[in-house]
Amino acid sequence: MSDLVERLRALPTAAISDALDRIGIEGALHGLSPLATGFRAVGPAFTVRYASVDDTVGGTIGDFLDDVPPGAVVVIDNDGRTDVTVWGGIMTEVAAHRGIAGTVINGVCRDVSALLTQNYPLFSRGRFMRTGKDRVRLVAVGEPVTVSGVEIRPSTLICADADGVLAVPAAEAERVTETAERIERVEADIVAAARTGSSLRAAREKFGYHKLQTRCQA
Repeated sequence: MSDLVERLRALPTAAISDALDRIGIEGALHGLSPLATGFRAVGPAFTVRYASVDDTVGGTIGDFLDDVPPGAVVVIDNDGRTDVTVWGGIMTEVAAHRGIAGTVINGVCRDVSALLTQNYPLFSRGRFMRTGKDRVRLVAVGEPVTVSGVEIRPSTLICADADGVLAVPAAEAERVTETAERIERVEADIVAAARTGSSLRAAREKFGYHKLQTRCQA
């Protein structure tokens, strides 16, 4: 798994997305973006799910961060809410110190200045200062969550960069990685040909660019 993580870390999410399309896997988490364009995170998901408080159950913050292993990407599903945060400065400081690879939130965060100071990779639907205390409750840790229609399990590999966030199923990770690497090589060959005198049209035709993302037959 560590080898796959390193190989995926070397690839842009654009190539991984094209590979997912070619294989026929839906893995793009629409609407999530980095707090800074230089942020990048790759690693197995550590899943967390929150829900709104109700009349019978009060709010809970959850100290799940103590259980996150180094190199994991925390994936928090707060049902896409943008009116309350589930991640702030304390969590950023602790996560960065412990070597956690990054955080993906189906919702919003706050204390952005701490994120930027620590250069801690965080991807979310935005930022907002209002606390989730007494407004949300922790309902699950280490269970599958669904973000943007994509199921994410604890074994799922998360890949995130300036273009957004992807989820790669563990069972297909080798295949996706090999396909993405091949796509990157073809695109590099096209650029090299164009730089040495070929027309872009001819280079794309020569290297089969228009079929790169076409879904392959099983």
